[in-house]
Amino acid sequence: MVKHTAGVSRTGVVMVVGATLSLPLGAAVATELFPIGGAWGVATLRLILASVLLLFLARPTPWRWNRATWRDVLIFGVSLAGLNGFFYAAIDRIPLGVAVAIEFVGPLALAVILSTARRDLIWIAIAGLGLVVLGIESMSGDFAFDLLGVVYAALAGASWALYILFSARVGRYLPGLQVLPVATLIAAAVLLPVGFGGVGKLVDTPEIYWLAIAMALFSTVVPTSCELAALRRLPRNTFSILLSLEPVFAALIGWVVLDQTFGILRSVAILLIIGATVGMTASAAKLSSEVVDQHEARKRATEKPETR
Repeated sequence: MVKHTAGVSRTGVVMVVGATLSLPLGAAVATELFPIGGAWGVATLRLILASVLLLFLARPTPWRWNRATWRDVLIFGVSLAGLNGFFYAAIDRIPLGVAVAIEFVGPLALAVILSTARRDLIWIAIAGLGLVVLGIESMSGDFAFDLLGVVYAALAGASWALYILFSARVGRYLPGLQVLPVATLIAAAVLLPVGFGGVGKLVDTPEIYWLAIAMALFSTVVPTSCELAALRRLPRNTFSILLSLEPVFAALIGWVVLDQTFGILRSVAILLIIGATVGMTASAAKLSSEVVDQHEARKRATEKPETR
């Protein structure tokens, strides 16, 4: 039994690694389409392709949802639009690894806000130090980061935090993939006004269809499938910690595929942000374990001894 559990865990780890490697690879493919459709057009097309695929796979039943469910799904869809649109707008202006690192601050800040432990503030401080190091690198003159690109990455992080909040909320009463197809379709509709022209140019360029399909596969199909499979095999805290590999893979893919070189300062900044994410996740897992232990202890203390 122990051997089987260990094997399952290794499979889960491989699944998360596959997801964290696939996402930045999909983003790298997307940048190849930016000269034709622009960042907003490419983001819109990705969401359209993803929504069609997910509608086919999940076959949701939105006509059964009540008004409160629709409200939460709408907000969830808007957050998904911001997460995709702002992120693609960011990587159009700043290196992929930097954009992913800044984006990770959003979920980290959310975790700190929701935490009741003051010591968790140290993790957001470490992440902030990482951002300061990025700023120092930018001001050094060797690598000038586009300020609007940094803002877009930060907005993508804020959208990610909102995405986490409402994915958990709707997940309580919409099991499986029920919500994702509709939310993705809503996200595509939100971005369509700014991405319509770009989508038209992409659709009018048949020779890039294979890139668009590769983008959809690497950005949506592979990571979603891997993450769902991993969540069935790994504890959530282990899963969250492994997600911190994404900035590392993003920096490496940006270097290998997009020729985005990075020096010591950027490496230190990315490592600081990854360290903050791992630390916050481990701290939250420890706190959760302590709460469970205290609850079990109180339960045992209040149980009446069995009488003979």
